[in-house]
Amino acid sequence: MASMDGQVALVTGGARGIGRGIAFALAKAGADVAIADLERISGGAQQYSSSTIGGFTEAQKTAAEITTLGRRSVAIQADVRKKADAARMVEETLSRLGALHILVCNAGVVSVASVESMDEDTWDLTFDVNVKGVFLSCQAAIPALKTHGKGCIINIASIAGLGTALSGNTPYAASKAALIGLTRRFALDLGDYGINVNTICPGVIITDMTRGPETAQYANVIRHSMLGRVGRPEEIAGPAVFLASAEAAFMTGQVITIDGGLGIA
Repeated sequence: MASMDGQVALVTGGARGIGRGIAFALAKAGADVAIADLERISGGAQQYSSSTIGGFTEAQKTAAEITTLGRRSVAIQADVRKKADAARMVEETLSRLGALHILVCNAGVVSVASVESMDEDTWDLTFDVNVKGVFLSCQAAIPALKTHGKGCIINIASIAGLGTALSGNTPYAASKAALIGLTRRFALDLGDYGINVNTICPGVIITDMTRGPETAQYANVIRHSMLGRVGRPEEIAGPAVFLASAEAAFMTGQVITIDGGLGIA
């Protein structure tokens, strides 16, 4: 496993699911980890499948678990849609953990509706979290990353953003396509500062934000996937740690697909 000793990571949306998996994997590799999350997103887009799950409450639990690994970890309540919150989460990471080397932009929401039935507010919320939230998070983190003469930004998009046919998620797919384009532009803009920027595009992963495996969507994925199953958060976490490592320092502007072969099956 790549060594993250001496590194500090900030993971947005790190309370549960893919974000939690990445946060733990970075900690196991030696990094100290700040976890930013919001207790609840109000609106038509889906943060978690159950209203009983609170993002910041879960972030506090995840941070406490990470400390049992012997790493420092803090939970920060932040709404990535707000410039002031994005700035504050970076400032708190610096003040409480002393540095910032790795930013993982994982915070996101899902909206499932046809083009005809999608309401404007839900469309706006989807883009505000999934695209604007990444822009503001990166903008806030770049000055801290520049101080090291190197750094790493990993954006979590989706195979939906690559055109993979998953029905009923046009706003989500459009937002993730925009995120892929944003990643490539950031990689171009930040290369001179030694900051590499890459995107991971997961397939369907079992998390608290997605539907349960008994649904028709999961059955369809299992039927069409080359591996015949959906994915797990830890299967995204390993590649994320690699992208944050010195071994991947020459990789930037790349789109890494991890979907069990669904996108080409």
